[in-house]
Amino acid sequence: MDLQDALHAVFTFDNYAELLPLVRNSLLAGAVLGLLGGLIGVFVMMRDLAFAVHGIAELSFAGAAFALLVGANVVAGSLVGSVLAALVLGLMGIRARDRNSIIGVVMPFGLGLGILFLSLYEGRAANKFGLLTGQIVSVDDVQLNLLVGSAVVVIVALVLIWRPLTFASADAALAEARGVPVRGLSILFMVLLGVAVALSIQVVGALLVLSLLITPAAAALRITAAPGRVVLLSVAFACISVVGGILLALGGRIPISPYVTTISFAIYLICRAVGARRGTAAPATRAPRGSVAAPAS
Repeated sequence: MDLQDALHAVFTFDNYAELLPLVRNSLLAGAVLGLLGGLIGVFVMMRDLAFAVHGIAELSFAGAAFALLVGANVVAGSLVGSVLAALVLGLMGIRARDRNSIIGVVMPFGLGLGILFLSLYEGRAANKFGLLTGQIVSVDDVQLNLLVGSAVVVIVALVLIWRPLTFASADAALAEARGVPVRGLSILFMVLLGVAVALSIQVVGALLVLSLLITPAAAALRITAAPGRVVLLSVAFACISVVGGILLALGGRIPISPYVTTISFAIYLICRAVGARRGTAAPATRAPRGSVAAPAS
């Protein structure tokens, strides 16, 4: 394959207008996931849970692979795997050292299970590959309704606990002394994160879910420390990455995830350069300035 053929595989817009209606559901799902990923990614960075996202994704992949093997709903299987992993991490790994060691044990186990289930599956190879790298036209009406409904539940729950969760994420000891249920919030957030990971896998795949739940928030924190702007920029970057990736993938013959990750990484590099030049980057694992206000006792 020469360079021209390689470029044609990555970018080709033949019959693009006719293909665009095929990804209507995927575009809607991508916008919803961008909103969800941008919101929850801010807390992932504040609570230093990037490694946890990867560990949850592996068990989510195992759950989706098992559902594919037995002919069940793949989204439901992914949700079950993610929530179980999140509960294990939330209940057993409150301290960072404990959490990371548990993730190191759970992650290869989940990946091994997923590979086992996929090796036993005798259906289309595209279905196997899609669980790892995402699929552009895989979101039907039923999946879209389930995805949007689940995302709305997570977003509403996140908004309801936003203030105490921010306090607990910034200073758990002080928050606990002020009567904030730190452990309960941690477990609840892990469950919400598990659902978000499972939903994100449907578009970007298990291997590259970090590009949706980590990179946008990390990019936003590089250029501002104002809490409101961090959230808005994180959501904007996530939506641009997912929706832009879907639109580009429609004009190529490779999976969607390389487009999404490339856009997300490019945004991060730009933000990092801008933040370094302005000297305004916020530490990646600490709360933005002004984001913590102790709740009333």
